[in-house]
Amino acid sequence: MPLMTRLAFAAASGALLAASFPPVGLWWTAVLAIALLVVVMAPSGDHPPRARTGALLGLVSGLVFFLLLVPWVGMYVGAYASWGLSLVEALYLAAFGAGTVVILRAGLDPGPRPVARALGAVLGVAGWWSVWEWVRSSWPWGGFPWGRLAFGQADGPLLPLASLGGTPLLGFVVSALGAALGVAVVLLVRRDADSGRRPVRAAAGLLAVPLVAVGLVAGAALTPTGEHTETVEVAVIQGNVPRLGLDFNAQRRAVLDNHLDVTADYADDVEAGTVARPDLVLWPENASDISPLDDRLAGAQISALSRRLDAPILVGTVLPTGQGREATNSTLVWDARAGEGADDSEGAGAGAGSDPVADRHDKKYIQPFGEWLPMRGLFEALFPIAQSAGHFVPGDGDGLVTANGVELGVAICFEIAFDAAAREPLSRGAQILTVPTNNATFGHSAMTYQQLAMSRVRAVEHDVPVLIAATSGVSAVIGPDGHVRQETGIFEPAVLAAQVEVGGVGTVATRLGGVPQAVSCLVGFVALAWALVHTRRRPVTRHEET
Repeated sequence: MPLMTRLAFAAASGALLAASFPPVGLWWTAVLAIALLVVVMAPSGDHPPRARTGALLGLVSGLVFFLLLVPWVGMYVGAYASWGLSLVEALYLAAFGAGTVVILRAGLDPGPRPVARALGAVLGVAGWWSVWEWVRSSWPWGGFPWGRLAFGQADGPLLPLASLGGTPLLGFVVSALGAALGVAVVLLVRRDADSGRRPVRAAAGLLAVPLVAVGLVAGAALTPTGEHTETVEVAVIQGNVPRLGLDFNAQRRAVLDNHLDVTADYADDVEAGTVARPDLVLWPENASDISPLDDRLAGAQISALSRRLDAPILVGTVLPTGQGREATNSTLVWDARAGEGADDSEGAGAGAGSDPVADRHDKKYIQPFGEWLPMRGLFEALFPIAQSAGHFVPGDGDGLVTANGVELGVAICFEIAFDAAAREPLSRGAQILTVPTNNATFGHSAMTYQQLAMSRVRAVEHDVPVLIAATSGVSAVIGPDGHVRQETGIFEPAVLAAQVEVGGVGTVATRLGGVPQAVSCLVGFVALAWALVHTRRRPVTRHEET
């Protein structure tokens, strides 16, 4: 296969992979994407590609994939931001491509036990994909897990696998199915040099991969889960923002007023008896960037609503640390009942001796180049727009807070993409997972829908109801089965009042923790090591592509 043809198909694979995520959301295109990558990286006649060719193919595929997936990154700072991020993330797929070429060359070489070798190649490719998803989700600066295969499967039949092995198992199976399809195509079009026959038997043996996948899905469906025997009344508030863009924070008072007004209207309905009184109320990230701990008026206004509703309000805010410009991106459990005795008639908030903060979560996984800037001096000198990056510092908690006797997990915005951010509070007893988020800086983009898909995967992964509260949309109530029970539109004030079932949170994936990730990566490393040993026995010929 000519190099230019391979490159064109690699670009197509990147487009197919992006199509599995919102706004397109065709889960099966991820399988086709991996299959196409395998076809272009597989040996073809007397011209098997070298590792450097595989790296180039992976780079092209990754660049197309991320440019289509995250154009919203550069919406208000310039297209170079999304181009830069896409290029960096594509380097991980380049590393995947370099290793995949070696794995496929060893697995598809003519020789004894063709079925076993083909299956080994399939599992090796899937494991090697897992390795690089794990690396790019962890390094550098905490990693960037956006775009993991599992997050494109919220509407697919493989989603139940998340409850068995989390996003690592789900991603491994998707890539294995794609690799099996690609290897089967390669085998069916290739003729054996000695007999002239096509290795149909080896291709047929790959049917074991989808059969195992079906068995795993069936096993996940039959695995007993906890009974959700109790209910909690919740209210998710979306107050909206006065304008979009990076300068929305200049309207901090207006954003807070929007959330106060929407919550006050909801309190009117509660007092009128038209809706049930909530056990807790969830505000978004950045709903009150005026710190209610420091601003007497803001604290008093939130306390007044908490008293009217007789419920705590989870308030997204920014809290200075007292160390220069540093701050934490925090969610406070604001319960005015804990601060009874303050004299609100004098406008007293948290600063008048009361302590309405019942619990607190400081965002632990903060976003590089957005919430903080690595090598700040260098990047600010090169790119003046970098000065708009925040000065946030990470928290060190476990994401577990208590509101009105209910244990809650808190994953603020970007945190929902990290396995541990969702798993840790749930393994410690959280019964609801909350996702306060602020999408105002990304406008009318697919970002909020991609985040919604991640939250749906987390719901199934841990059999937990998920509440998303967004400043400007989409806010949602998601059931433990991953289905969206309620959702708002974008850029509209709204309240989602719902009764969610709790009491049975936790799955096999919750208990296994990081084991599926470790196993899938081990498969990839073992496959590459075997392939390197095998290829050393057969030197690369001068006919192989450069």
